[in-house]
Amino acid sequence: MYSTVIVARLAPADIDTVAKLFADFDTGTELPHTMGTRRRQLFAHKGLYFHIQDFESDNGGELIERAKLDPRFVKIQQDLLPYITVFDPATWRSPSDAMASRFYTWQVAA
Repeated sequence: MYSTVIVARLAPADIDTVAKLFADFDTGTELPHTMGTRRRQLFAHKGLYFHIQDFESDNGGELIERAKLDPRFVKIQQDLLPYITVFDPATWRSPSDAMASRFYTWQVAA
């Protein structure tokens, strides 16, 4: 499985709006399935936003890159712009600057 974690800023007052935008996207389009998304989780803590997305396989990054050209992907990105801001504007150059790096993992044995 492939996972990504995006870290950004989100005002607590906008949590319900962002949740609705993603709910409409996830249930109203097939794009999450096309991208191989198995689960999306959104977390907020003291003005921070954590977007965890799990994919079926290790090629999730490639599928995201392809999806970026889809008008539905472009639309959700535009719809989220008023609510989600970059974590550190001084160092942000591209969306990859918002991706957290995994440094430890553990899971129960089968």
